Amino acid sequence: MFSTVVAVVALAIPHPVQAISQPAGARTTAQETRPATESSAAPASAVRAPEAPKIDGKADDAVWQTAPKHGGFRQFQPRVDIDPSFATEFQTAFDEKHLYVFVRMFDPHPDSIMRALSRRDQRGPSDQIKLLIDSYDDKRSGYEFAVNPDGVKRDFAMSNDGNEDASWDGVWDVATSIDAQGWTAEFRIPLSQMRYAKADAHTFGFGIWRDIERRNERSSWPLYNPRRTGLVSQLGRLEGLSGLSSGRRIEAAPYVVTKNEQRLLPGARYERNQALALGGDLKVGITPNVTLTATVNPDFGQVEADPAVVNLTAFESFFSERRPFFVEGANNYQFQLNCYIVVDCQTNEGLFYSRRIGRSPALRGLYGDASTATATPIAAAAKLTGRTQRGLSFGLLDAVTPRVGGINGQTAEPQANYTVLRAQQDLRGGEAGFSFMGTAVNRSLDARTDPYMHGSAYAAGATFRNRFHNREYEFNAQLAGSRVEGSAAAIRRTQTNSVHYFQQPGDELTVDTNATSLTGFTGQLKFGKYGGGKTRFESSIVHQSAGFDVNDLGFLRRADFTDWSTWSALSWREARGIMRWAQLNANHWIRYNTSGTKLDHSINLNGHLGINRGLFQNWDFHLGGTLANVTATSCDRCTRGGPAVRSSRGFFPWGGINSDSRKTVSYGSWFNFGSTDEGNSSSFGVNPYLNLRFGTQATVSFGVGYSDNTDDAQWFGNFNVGGSTHYAFAHLEQTTVSMNTRVNYTATPNLTFEFYAAPFVSSGTYSDFRELSATPTASRYDTRYQSYTPPAGSPSAFKFTQLRTNAVVRWEYLPGSTLFVVWQHGRQDAANQNPNQSWARDYGDLFALHPDNTFLVKMAYWFNR
Repeated sequence: MFSTVVAVVALAIPHPVQAISQPAGARTTAQETRPATESSAAPASAVRAPEAPKIDGKADDAVWQTAPKHGGFRQFQPRVDIDPSFATEFQTAFDEKHLYVFVRMFDPHPDSIMRALSRRDQRGPSDQIKLLIDSYDDKRSGYEFAVNPDGVKRDFAMSNDGNEDASWDGVWDVATSIDAQGWTAEFRIPLSQMRYAKADAHTFGFGIWRDIERRNERSSWPLYNPRRTGLVSQLGRLEGLSGLSSGRRIEAAPYVVTKNEQRLLPGARYERNQALALGGDLKVGITPNVTLTATVNPDFGQVEADPAVVNLTAFESFFSERRPFFVEGANNYQFQLNCYIVVDCQTNEGLFYSRRIGRSPALRGLYGDASTATATPIAAAAKLTGRTQRGLSFGLLDAVTPRVGGINGQTAEPQANYTVLRAQQDLRGGEAGFSFMGTAVNRSLDARTDPYMHGSAYAAGATFRNRFHNREYEFNAQLAGSRVEGSAAAIRRTQTNSVHYFQQPGDELTVDTNATSLTGFTGQLKFGKYGGGKTRFESSIVHQSAGFDVNDLGFLRRADFTDWSTWSALSWREARGIMRWAQLNANHWIRYNTSGTKLDHSINLNGHLGINRGLFQNWDFHLGGTLANVTATSCDRCTRGGPAVRSSRGFFPWGGINSDSRKTVSYGSWFNFGSTDEGNSSSFGVNPYLNLRFGTQATVSFGVGYSDNTDDAQWFGNFNVGGSTHYAFAHLEQTTVSMNTRVNYTATPNLTFEFYAAPFVSSGTYSDFRELSATPTASRYDTRYQSYTPPAGSPSAFKFTQLRTNAVVRWEYLPGSTLFVVWQHGRQDAANQNPNQSWARDYGDLFALHPDNTFLVKMAYWFNR
């Protein structure tokens, strides 16, 4: 049994461990946590501005004639703690409502300064200056404001002393200028965009990073040391801030949306629907450190569509959040499950999965038709976030979705309320802390929905962390529990779904047909060394009970396991000779279910190298491989509720190469191979890409994903004949080809055009049908199965084709005020009319399908007081 993941395609993964074969997926690279230590640099001082400076990138305002200048920048890439190539100076000032910063980047060759126009929050191959501000002065959280010489802005919210949330978009202003001495940046940061305690005087954590792109060099004030743990805790101090505004802040962005969309009606008829909608976003600063954010009738039409997926596994596919209301500040509502470095925390599992809110109606396939809404609307949603002076941060999110009707007045999705509460308390100046998270879902069910859905679902969890020995080591503990309630029919469905499979023969679990609730718990202990020297390690043990279930508002692929994972690494973060950076990782993990069946026992080695000079300067190379099931293991999900089946050993090498992204033409590729089931199953995948830059304003990117997957034991179905269940498998030959094209044109930093197109074709053919034999755990592969003829009419092949395009013009005509003009286009077909034709013909046939087109104009106006 085998798996391959290529580009945006998630294919058959009967053995969960086999996802290791893809570099970007689970258990392939173990990345180092960003380091830190508290700065010993002298504090910088800010002066009160007698009048607001004109934001034009020039130092001719009165305040810049008197404000003290600060220097002393130190290089941290490619070398650590040496003089940078060029000097940098900065000055700071403030008034009641703003923080002002002027930075001078000296450069003896201004004509060589690298520039790149791009849309906001996109980093091109250009120089950059970035402010890092810890306004709470808690050494754990803060904000980043960055700009390049062309005035392209980027901003981030920082949390947990190193996490960067690129979705946060503040409203602030900056101007840049290039002159004979180099270039300058003049910032105006409204204090309303940051959170700080109510006090007469403040000290902010403060730092500045400078990138000199043509030299691949980074420097900072104060020194950022990549050999240590943390980011915010390494910032310097900004003193002299007094009399800052503590009044209530109000920001509002009402918007109007006009949408013209094509809809499919019964009888293969189409109609166009013109709609006009009003909505809005609101932010109220109740105090300087407590903010209420609300949205009414939100529209996310400008958001890019999800990638195509053909999922032949027993598990749900994960899709990342793209909607601005939920993306912004997402780190405040994270409670990750099964998170450890061996999987690089890429399982995406946790107590809160915001895509549950506004999902596709759960019973659309049962009670809906082509005219039923494909997404549940959100009536209203609100978030309350804040932090106290004693280091307690909290967040409360609540959302309401209305009932979605189906055919004949039936309910495709009931009205529901979703609530998330998150609280974190820092101790010892951020070196330790504990946190709590609770979630609740309550639905208004009727007779039609009661047998299929939970009426209520609750989950809660707590964590503790402690960092010690110069912040090099950290201990973490986690405990969480869940409870779902519903009718006996609904709970029976939960017990027998792929998360639980209580009906599986041969284990210690049984289905309780009378139960109207299900409870469970999970716990994790984790200890590691993440900084100091070249060595790193982490060891983690996770246990999840069989009844644990958070999928009403969270994301969990499976329960019922105990996992022990260990990672170790040698890491070189400073350039030496031709080496820019390097890391070697070794991973080992073993997993059992709660009935004692060993599910996985594997080893992974991988290495990564960045080149510092010569022909391959600024190139990166990656190589690794996994030896899966090194001892006897079984798969308890491959039969979809049937007996466990023996897993064969497998070998899954992978690699990748990336060229210098600063060049006009850059390229690279990832590849993976695999072999298992005693050579009967194999796979190959390759993902090349090409990036082209046209001047400083336009970029074009092409990517291709190709995979060829032979799975000799792909689950085909469970068939009940005469009271006996046949667990059927087949030999699957599957080919998937996906492409993506992205075109970006930036007229100005505030006016951009983006086009994205992603055709996708996946086809497979089944043969050599078999069923599970009486000895599914036999050591010999061929004795685990026996010949079987599936019922008449069973499919022998499948094909899925899809084309998704998205074109967006974005104009920020005033700070915080935006106009979107959007065209969304889609075609797809799951009919298997020409199973043997080439993928090129399949792509051509896409354009013969009837398209779905949506045209949207969205205008928002931001104002504050």
